[in-house]
Amino acid sequence: MAATRVTWTPYDGALTSRPRRPAPRDVGGVCERVFVSTIASTGRASILHADLDSFYASVAQRDSPWLRGRPVAVGGGVILAASYEAKRRGVSTPMSGRKARSLCPGLIVVPPDFPVYTEASRKVFDIFRRTTPLVQGISIDEAFLDVGGLHRIDGSPVEIAARVRRLVAEEVGLPITVGVARTPFLAKVASQVAKPDGLLEVPPDGEDAFLHPLPIERLWGVGEATASRLRSFGLTTAGDLAALPEHVMVGLLGGAGGRHLHAVVHGLTSTELTIGARRSSIGAQRALGPGPHESEAVHAALLGLVDRVSHRLRESNKLATCVILRLRFGDYTKASRSHTLAQATGSTVRLADAAGTLLRQASGVVAARGITLVGVALTGLVPDAVEQPELSFEDLPVGTSPALGAGVRDTRLLDAAVDGLGERFGSGALTRGSLLRSGEGFSAPLLPEGDGP
Repeated sequence: MAATRVTWTPYDGALTSRPRRPAPRDVGGVCERVFVSTIASTGRASILHADLDSFYASVAQRDSPWLRGRPVAVGGGVILAASYEAKRRGVSTPMSGRKARSLCPGLIVVPPDFPVYTEASRKVFDIFRRTTPLVQGISIDEAFLDVGGLHRIDGSPVEIAARVRRLVAEEVGLPITVGVARTPFLAKVASQVAKPDGLLEVPPDGEDAFLHPLPIERLWGVGEATASRLRSFGLTTAGDLAALPEHVMVGLLGGAGGRHLHAVVHGLTSTELTIGARRSSIGAQRALGPGPHESEAVHAALLGLVDRVSHRLRESNKLATCVILRLRFGDYTKASRSHTLAQATGSTVRLADAAGTLLRQASGVVAARGITLVGVALTGLVPDAVEQPELSFEDLPVGTSPALGAGVRDTRLLDAAVDGLGERFGSGALTRGSLLRSGEGFSAPLLPEGDGP
């Protein structure tokens, strides 16, 4: 049975059942509606957390049948994803490829294919939105769905979750796990417990029985450092935390962290999803392997990432006001640097210049600690209805645009040409020469004599 397409207006929970219509807000001249799901507050388990299982590795196994049932890792120098066959042998992320192979001698490592991942994600999210208009994306491979308004016309939340899993398997060919609960937090924990390729409902009257026996590492938001601190006090399960008063939790973890975790273990987290909020950032990253890496190679990789995110920025009709550089080092520690631009921009040249400056400023720590991953993110996004150009007091060079100000080169036509080539011939049709591997080069067909210019 195909999923039912519905249009649903959230209600305020009053007995009159009068629809609560969120007021549109004006964002830079663009009218935008933001819907807040509130049906779950009635007490039903109607929030789904749908999470693709080992997404990158599952895509590789889907597209190469000989990989199915075998331990597979995606990456190279650093493991980006691992199949469950590999995870059972100790392979995890982020882990060096050398360590992964030592733990799993038969490990098959395949390179990432991000365009394929993006297309698979798009198809999965299409299924989510065919199921309910209330979808809150969390990442490329997971989302929350509110199906509380569909129980009279489309089945129970568990039935809807089962149908979502079936559609994803049939139409996209990927396994997906779904957790069903009253709150997004509990739904996410349920999906983690049900993995791989499972379905688990946490009924409202069984929340404590489900949550309290779980180890603290299962709690969404509890990282390695927080778990280590809690275990040092003999606290190992969610039930141990639930036995503590809130002020004790605050004393252990600080104000925000303590209050949040106290709410988590007592089922007091928000029941709402926010749908339609503006995207806050656009980013991309690239694993470089254990190295060492020449500074020119790292810079070239960074420029390739800037090309990718700047195209996505313009495709979204946005400008960015801040550039963030993300680095991961050989000891798996991370660092980030940011630069706020004088004016919002969508220019690849200006964004690349800002990112390159941040990388040069971090060259000392990169050389000392070794870099294994570089990433870039664009934040402070605003609509591109109006772009304020930068002004300069330098002399006007030949070939620049007076409209943009002296000394500021107009690259908008160049960006438009590059975007057009990518849309027509694919994202890999045009690349920077610095990203070509040694010995590959490029060639063009020879013209017959007399056909030249």
